[in-house]
This record gives sequence, C-alpha cells and structure tokens, in this order.
Amino acid sequence: MKYVRALAVSAAVFGMTPSVSAEASPSSNGLIVTERAALPPLTRTLTRIAFGSCADEELPQPIWKHISAQKPDLFLFTGDNIYADYRGGKKISNHTTEMIARSYRDLAGHPDFTQFRKSVPIMATWDDHDYGKDDAGAEFPLKEASKGLMFKFFGWPHDTSVQSRDGVYHSAIFGAEGQRLQIIMLDTRWFRSSLKRTDKRGAKGKERFVPDRTASKTMLGDAQWEWLATELAKPADLRILVSSIQVLAEGHGWEAWRTLPLERERLLKLLDSQSVENLILMSGDRHVGGFYQLEREGRPALREVTSSSINKSYFNGKVPETGPHQIGELYGPENFGLLEIDWQAKQVLMSLKDVAGDTVMRQTVPFSTLLRLDS
Repeated sequence: MKYVRALAVSAAVFGMTPSVSAEASPSSNGLIVTERAALPPLTRTLTRIAFGSCADEELPQPIWKHISAQKPDLFLFTGDNIYADYRGGKKISNHTTEMIARSYRDLAGHPDFTQFRKSVPIMATWDDHDYGKDDAGAEFPLKEASKGLMFKFFGWPHDTSVQSRDGVYHSAIFGAEGQRLQIIMLDTRWFRSSLKRTDKRGAKGKERFVPDRTASKTMLGDAQWEWLATELAKPADLRILVSSIQVLAEGHGWEAWRTLPLERERLLKLLDSQSVENLILMSGDRHVGGFYQLEREGRPALREVTSSSINKSYFNGKVPETGPHQIGELYGPENFGLLEIDWQAKQVLMSLKDVAGDTVMRQTVPFSTLLRLDS
C-alpha cells in the first residue's frame, strides 16, 4: 500500500519538539501535534463555513482570531496551507520531505493558529506550495510523503478511504434530510498533467500558462473523476465543491482550470449529466478574493467564490484583472471567506472578510438561483 510508505517517511521527519507549542501532545506513530478540534459528527447541521488559502508560515498570521470570532462550524483550508518550497522568502530548489515537515512545524508554532485549531475543526486539501513544489503536478516525486505529512498534521477526514488510495481528495455529508451539506474536496495536484508554458511570460492573460487542449491531459485523473461522479450522485441539499485552483476565472494566465479547457468542459458536462442541485464552487490560490458567475443558456448560473490569501497579499490596492465571469472588482488584501447557510429561508450569504473580520464583499444567494439540473 503506497500510503504505508508515506506514513513511514512522515513518522521519521515530522517530530515536533514541545517548544513548538505549549499545548503539544503525543500522537500515534511517535508524532507530536498540537491539539486540534474534532470534525463535527456527520449528523450535525452546519450553518457557518469559513474558508481560506495561502498561509505563509514564516509571516505573522493575525487573521485566525478574527476567523474564530465568526464562530464557524468548520474551516475549509483550500490549499497553499504552508509554503514548503520557500524559505526566507526565497524559492527552494532542493525539495525534500524535511522541508515540508519543517513548514508544518512552523505553522504549528503560530500561537493564533494553535488557538484556532483547538476550537475550530478543519478540513483541508492542498495546492502546489503545500504539495511541495510550485506549479507541480503528477510528476512530483515526494507526493506520497507529502500526503502522509498533511493528514498527520490536519487529521484524517471522515472519508477514511482516502488512507488507502492515491491523492488527498475526500468528501463528507453533514446533517439530516432537508439540511444535508455535502463538502467535496478535490485534489488538483496528484494526477494533474503538465501545463503548457506561455510564450509571453508576464503578458496580461498569458502570465505563466496558456490553454492546452491535448486530449490525453488530465486535471483529476480517471479514478478521481469516477469518484466525483459517484459523490455528485449522492443526495444533498447544498453542495460545496472545493478546487484549490479557480474553475471559472478567465482573466489571467496563472494556474486554473482554463489551462486544461477540455477538463473544465468535462466538469461542466458532468454537472449537466447528473441531478446536481444547489452547488457552490470554492477556490483559493490567487492571492485575491472575488465572486464569479457562469451564465449558461437554459441553465441557472454556476457560482464560484475565491478567498486568498490568509497572510500573503500581493495587492493592497485595486487588482488589475477582469474577466467574462468575474462579478465586480477583486479584493487584494488579506482575506477569508464565510458561508452562512439559512436552511429555513433556503439561501446562502457568501461573504469575504478582511484581516480584521470586516465584510468587504457579499452576495445573498437563494438556493433556487444555484445550479439546479433536471434529472
């Protein structure tokens, strides 16, 4: 079993000293991790879901206390949860398992994060920097060890089948009928084919990558595609589909589903082919926050909310980016997201909040306007 090898590696390198956190406590396999809140039971109705991405463990992280103040039932860490391929603000060229472990140890050393994870449960997926290398995909040689480290740090999800298969994708359905919230965490790294590099690096819309319609290339891999179809066939009253990279955005040449357009078309066709109701896309990665909406003839709009970053902002002012599916301007400073679900009114308040917890963008979305397909 591949994961057994990953666990053996993680046990060897992930040791935390008590000095990392006064609240450190022993775990299995000789690892030491800080205390973490248990995931909510699957029977529990969830109404407040916080989310965010891009947390540099070498920088201050004051935002956690303000996320905690929102009293979320759950926090979704949507990728770049550490920056294992950077040290001292500079990119590392020699990638090792120890560098990933060190970054998790450093994250655990943040007192605000340590307090946060004691009280707020976390579900996580990864993007490239916590995977272990910028822009990496299926070719990354340390992915098994990286998987072991990620789940030893964040804990195993309810979906225990993730332990015995490739990748970190998993899901959970919380609540009883009428209030069932399905959360699907995709893995856009483990299986992903190489992307096509731009011929005009830095040019607007072609900053790093350009679309590649090669039919053999994949974003999710066959096994994950099959799993996703099975998950979307399960009954749920609201669904959150988490992709570490943006699905709908068209206004840039960074990583996104637009780089593999046939795969994005496959995703949309999958949603069209099944009785999928009330779906919200969620993403991170971009160091900006924003709302996106894809209008499709004969179908209700498909919506996406992006929240990034926890503490690694590249834009303090106006973000010079637009796109056909982008709703309004993007928000550049540090931010996190919050979904407030009103099961009685059948609507979701989607908001982005700044580093102090103040709302900077919001949308009220009735279930009836979300993606609802006829069976």
